[in-house]
Amino acid sequence: MPSTAPPLRAEFSLCVSIPSLADLRAAVVADDWATVEAYFDFLDHEDDRAVAAGVIDSISSSTRFLERTAAAQPRSALARTLLARRYITTGWSIRSSYRAEHVSHEQFQQFHAWLRRAEQLLIDVCAEHPAYALAWASRLTTARGLQLGLSEARRRYDRLSEHHPHHITAQSSLLQQLCPKWGGSWEEAHGFVRACLESAPPGSHAGRLVAEVHMERWLADAGDGHSGYLRSAVVRDEILAAAAQSVQHPDYRPGFDWVGDHNQLAGALSLGGHHREAAPFFRTLGNKASEWPWGYAGDKEVQFLKHRKTALAKG
Repeated sequence: MPSTAPPLRAEFSLCVSIPSLADLRAAVVADDWATVEAYFDFLDHEDDRAVAAGVIDSISSSTRFLERTAAAQPRSALARTLLARRYITTGWSIRSSYRAEHVSHEQFQQFHAWLRRAEQLLIDVCAEHPAYALAWASRLTTARGLQLGLSEARRRYDRLSEHHPHHITAQSSLLQQLCPKWGGSWEEAHGFVRACLESAPPGSHAGRLVAEVHMERWLADAGDGHSGYLRSAVVRDEILAAAAQSVQHPDYRPGFDWVGDHNQLAGALSLGGHHREAAPFFRTLGNKASEWPWGYAGDKEVQFLKHRKTALAKG
């Protein structure tokens, strides 16, 4: 265990956990497109580019900036894709994260309108740049939101994976589509995760998908208050085996995804009562948390700190 007690507060901002992302955020707020473009050009891994784009997604004031940039540079794949992602984020905030039966007709209309605006931008980018991962991954989200079905989502994922076969953001997105709540089945969801893990090179990010699919089943098991599913020894062992192939493998490349990787694994284990097994992931994290999976269980900071304290005491 660390020689000093871990901080009493959790840090959820990736811009703090990964300082260079703070520079990207500052450039967006300052309407500095040259710096934004140079930042993405500097990144040499598509997984990192997806995380960086996610930071911009959360900046509500970026919409006008990206609209002006896309208008001034109509051939910029990056500007159009980032703008499309802002439209997706705007639409999804209107829809909310509630189940469909709790979303009004007016909300759905506005949600779909924003997604259609994003989809048109992304269609053009993908037609001009067939290997552009950021756009194809975003089209998995629009496919799900516009209810285009499993076949179309699979087609889009296949187009992306032709060029980027282990894109973790796209894999997480398709996994959502394959869950029963979006028209899939647990058999399809688990099968996809197994295929991703088996085909990925040692040390990839794919291990987190095992935690994610088990978390989704836990959430769907609402009848008994989620009490049983994650406690299974079989589930625990699958998560630990996946971690051994990914974040605990010597070839693991942390990149910008490392905070999310360790939080997903720590969350799935500790929410299932496997506190000792979760301890190594909490030690790596320190106070660095992510909204998910902790937000699934209640107040995200309370949940992270509570489970970290228990895990470190037991492991």
